[in-house]
Amino acid sequence: MPGVVALTGATGFIGGALCRPLIRAGWQVRALVRRSSGAILPAQIECIPGDLDNAAALGRLVAEADAVIHCAGVVRGRCAAHFERVNVGGCKRLLQASRAASPRARFLFMSSLAAREPTLSWYAASKRHAEEAVQREQTLAATVFRPTAIYGPGDRELRPLLRLLRYGLLPIAGSPEARLTLLHVHDLVAAVLRWLDVSPPLAGTFELHDGRTGGYTWQSIAAIAGRAYGRPVRALPMPQAGLSLASSVNLWLATWLRYQPMLTPGKLRELRHPDWMCDNGALAGALGWQPKIDFERALREGLIE
Repeated sequence: MPGVVALTGATGFIGGALCRPLIRAGWQVRALVRRSSGAILPAQIECIPGDLDNAAALGRLVAEADAVIHCAGVVRGRCAAHFERVNVGGCKRLLQASRAASPRARFLFMSSLAAREPTLSWYAASKRHAEEAVQREQTLAATVFRPTAIYGPGDRELRPLLRLLRYGLLPIAGSPEARLTLLHVHDLVAAVLRWLDVSPPLAGTFELHDGRTGGYTWQSIAAIAGRAYGRPVRALPMPQAGLSLASSVNLWLATWLRYQPMLTPGKLRELRHPDWMCDNGALAGALGWQPKIDFERALREGLIE
């Protein structure tokens, strides 16, 4: 029967998408919320003020929880230490708190397919290092989800690119021959709900994507958008030297002006990586989960924003 789910990242994209489905499924949701977030969560959620640096708040969050879902983290940063402190240190502190307060809980860490290539960026390395901490866990029933690029209502990172498709443009930062995979947030939520229900609790590391055989190329994304919107979409390779210069300048400015940049040399290496294919087989076999929303359906049915 549903019990208590402790959730981090409830004010973010993935955690926010989980809140209402968890409530509808009968779970009592307890969320860690920074005082500065200003977010308004559903009234049924018990909010615990604090962040991943606050051991006392983490203890209150996970006390007697049946499941812990860790979605909080950073995707922007100007140094490796920032990613390590939040993404790795925060995960370790949450594991420690869960082990102490709810040793029988199941634990889910929401990682990223980027963790497969930790040399590409500070972000990718931090996700891999956090995964390793979860994989070493011996008390909790611990699972790692490695979703590919996630999009859907509430997304902020891919939204600018998806909006350009409506205007017939698809900028390409990497190789036109690169292959990638996508995942709609509703399918990710469905996988989490199945993970909560499966018995005994699932352990291991699992990749997730929308199930499209062969994934996508940039040209196939342009063709799909063209069919969905009824107009040609032109794939535009971006100048590589200009992108490299822009990412380096942005990182330099961020260091001086103290903001957390998205476009950095590491992020550019992620965008240029030629192979972001992945395999759903292991998770489908373990949970009986199958994705239902491919990119064409998402565009045709307006499941983007």
